[in-house]
Amino acid sequence: MMQSRANAERVHIAIFGRCNAGKSTLVNRLTGQDVSIVSAIAGTTTDPVQKAIEITGLGAVLIIDTPGLDDSTQLGSERVARTARVLDRTDVAIVLLQGAIEPSELAIIEECRTREIPVIVAISHSDAIADSESLCRDIEQQTSHKPLLISPLRGDGIDKLIESIVALGQSEERLITEGFCKAGDRVLLVMPQDKSAPKGRLIQPQVQTLRELLDRGCIPICCTPERMAATIASLVTPPELIITDSQAFNEVYKLKPEASTLTSFSILFARYKGDIKLFVEGVKALERITPQSRILIAEACTHTPQNEDIGRVKLPRLLRKRFGEELSIDIVGGADYPEDLGVYDLVIHCGACMFNRKHVLSRIERARKQGVAITNYGVILAALTGILDKVRTA
Repeated sequence: MMQSRANAERVHIAIFGRCNAGKSTLVNRLTGQDVSIVSAIAGTTTDPVQKAIEITGLGAVLIIDTPGLDDSTQLGSERVARTARVLDRTDVAIVLLQGAIEPSELAIIEECRTREIPVIVAISHSDAIADSESLCRDIEQQTSHKPLLISPLRGDGIDKLIESIVALGQSEERLITEGFCKAGDRVLLVMPQDKSAPKGRLIQPQVQTLRELLDRGCIPICCTPERMAATIASLVTPPELIITDSQAFNEVYKLKPEASTLTSFSILFARYKGDIKLFVEGVKALERITPQSRILIAEACTHTPQNEDIGRVKLPRLLRKRFGEELSIDIVGGADYPEDLGVYDLVIHCGACMFNRKHVLSRIERARKQGVAITNYGVILAALTGILDKVRTA
């Protein structure tokens, strides 16, 4: 049961600090398992390591162990860079000190402040510090955070650390279908089951939306685009809401009863995970696209490309049909996302069902700061098929 919730829906707790600060020992202490290798050798943790657990009072969380901030090994600079990228998806940061605070630790705390990430400052191996009160005063003066004294190995102070995690990790509950339907509404889910759909199961947005509708007391009805007409004909009155896969927008719109509201899974997740108003504004960049423009398509997941993949096949095909075959399109997946977005005229992001909200907002903010328009699969597919003004986005 513990592992049943998608990592993207968990509160992301990242632990930062220098080599041998006790980060891996703390991860093992919090998870109750030997998740991270513990060693006195600097640079033992080479990549971020994560473990999904439940914390009483907070629920599902993802604990992330990061490489040391002062890693001076041959690949140290790349490891430190990966540590910094973890901040893109961090909901709560734990900065673990060994004693007096160092510049690299101050830099992480300042970056968290800039990004509005809640921070817990803790002093590791506190049982070996002679004048801990004086050290705490100094650190609090430098960081504006009162540090916790903990011993990851012995377990001292871990209860107080967990209390702080629970307090800072609380967030307002968000609903995927908020404002789109209410208890008792019939919601038709139109879900293509083509070669790009995983065999034997539904994709994550469909699963999450379906479960939420059941929890909210709605009446979900599922069909494929091919069976949509027959499904609607079997109903006495039209469904209050129709949610479709973005790739079927056009054919679904043609069959949509006038009384039904139409939206897509991708648009719902753009609201749930990102900034739908910015995505709708970003699609206006299409007015400025020329055959010489450059577009970035960013997918949250990594998978083997399929014949009719939306991001890698259908979107590029639609864009080049509209603007010309010379149009330059770059495609990235998973954690890959360029630091410099200034070379692009438009960024098109997927629904990001595999990312937490913090990660999506970090990507949006990077584009916004660099003055680059950004939109979403569902929004741009509705725009390219000429029905954006006929579907509900907010």
